Amino acid sequence: MANNKQPLGIELVKKGIVTQENIENALEFQKTHPDEKIGDILYEQNATSNVKGLLDSIGEVLNEKTIMLTMYDIQINTLDYISSDLMKQYLAVPFDIVNGTIKVCFASSNDEATIDSVRMLMLNKGLEMEEYITFKPIIQKIIRQLTTGSLNINDEANVTTLVDNIIRNAMEMRASDIHIEPMEDCIRIRYRIDGKMVEIVKLDKEKQTQVINRLKALSNMHQEKQEAQDGRITAYPDYNIRSSSQPNIYGEKFVLRLLKKNNTIKSIFELGYPNDEKLFRNAFNRRNSITIIAAPTGEGKTTTLYSAISYLNKPDVNITTIEDPVEIRIPGLNQVEIDNVKTTFAGALRTVLRQDPNIILLGEIRDKETAEIAIQASQTGHYVLSTIHTIDAIETITRLRKIGISNYDLSSCIASTISQRLVRKLCPHCKKERLFNEKEKNFIKSIGEKYNVDFNIDNAVTYDPVGCEECNNTGFYDRIAVFETLIFTDEIKELIANDASTYDIRKVAFQQGYKPLIVEGIKRVIDGTTSMDELDDRLVIYQ
Repeated sequence: MANNKQPLGIELVKKGIVTQENIENALEFQKTHPDEKIGDILYEQNATSNVKGLLDSIGEVLNEKTIMLTMYDIQINTLDYISSDLMKQYLAVPFDIVNGTIKVCFASSNDEATIDSVRMLMLNKGLEMEEYITFKPIIQKIIRQLTTGSLNINDEANVTTLVDNIIRNAMEMRASDIHIEPMEDCIRIRYRIDGKMVEIVKLDKEKQTQVINRLKALSNMHQEKQEAQDGRITAYPDYNIRSSSQPNIYGEKFVLRLLKKNNTIKSIFELGYPNDEKLFRNAFNRRNSITIIAAPTGEGKTTTLYSAISYLNKPDVNITTIEDPVEIRIPGLNQVEIDNVKTTFAGALRTVLRQDPNIILLGEIRDKETAEIAIQASQTGHYVLSTIHTIDAIETITRLRKIGISNYDLSSCIASTISQRLVRKLCPHCKKERLFNEKEKNFIKSIGEKYNVDFNIDNAVTYDPVGCEECNNTGFYDRIAVFETLIFTDEIKELIANDASTYDIRKVAFQQGYKPLIVEGIKRVIDGTTSMDELDDRLVIYQ
């Protein structure tokens, strides 16, 4: 690695990446750790929040390409090109191949002899090598994930261990779903992490039958049937795992949904609901009404239901939940789990009505029969909370009309509909501050004028994702919901009873203070919770 410039520390201070004090602290540490390089020490000591800038500056000084390497970047089966022992010895990770050139990431502290050894190894496999560097602790972490312990999903382990490692790796990486997908020449493993699909590894095609049979055995599915099946995996004490198989042209695809048991229930305000006690009381009425959480699949509707029900849970209130499955066990609640064979939502709801409940949590309104019984429950003095799949709070009215609910029933019993979307939260350890650009300012001002909101961004700052070890170098960690709430006022109920269109209902709702998702989303950008690009990705704000 050629270096024709001044010593690294001087270059970094000149660029404003770190201070002279940071360099002095690193040099002091280096006295007792002579094998450690300045760049790695600065990284370990959190000398700067601009971690990527630090790496890029090191790369510029060393005349090397850089990458904040993560498991997401690895697009090949690494162990096909280098053994685990050599990976550890050379601190080198092959991660992609483009047009006969293999990309290999090294620790920035590696020497020329090590790089030449790996280059020769790749040439022997008929591949040119393109080298990249990253921090030594990052590459060591990646190598551990690829070659050791529960994260080893690339090795030649037996199929039982292989499947177990795929599942445990997903748990370690906070995945909500695992996709095991037969392709033409391989099996692709992808995880959904914070709402994003991430390719983890590709397995050899010859493992397909064994992997699928193992998943069927774990899920208590019929081994012989090659048709769509649903099952559950109970081998992991801390998780409920729902499994689904679906034949495709190359085999049977499996999706595993990971549901952590006994997860701590956050307050609804921690989830992102506006901290407005009056709005909450109006939205979550407690008798003779229904509150419906509306959003597409995977947007956190059930979590919001749990938080609301936890808030309403008191010793003098009888609460019963009907769920598929019971995801979190809450002390003081009567929780019913359905299986759609012996027990259905509608059947369980009929029975629950004879159990003297005050509040009923109904996991989902799926059909006319379930909706009608929920309406009946609300009309006889109960408070019902449920979910439905639709795009926003107002379109819930259209959805219920389409499944056959009358305008009279809609207007008489629904207290509120609440829609939500999950946005990724910027990692607090590495997010980078900047001023809003003119495009963003103009957009925010136009939304403020349209919905009568003063966002006051003249001197405000926003943040961009950077990436660090805490967030697996994605720049994001965890998610938060943005909400919109439609309160069914007397005027809106009258419009519904008179079969008004959702267009007319929306106009009146705006006049009464209804604010769409984008308003709350912009507030989350201004307070530094998420970024404009993430909001655009989730809500498609720029047209």
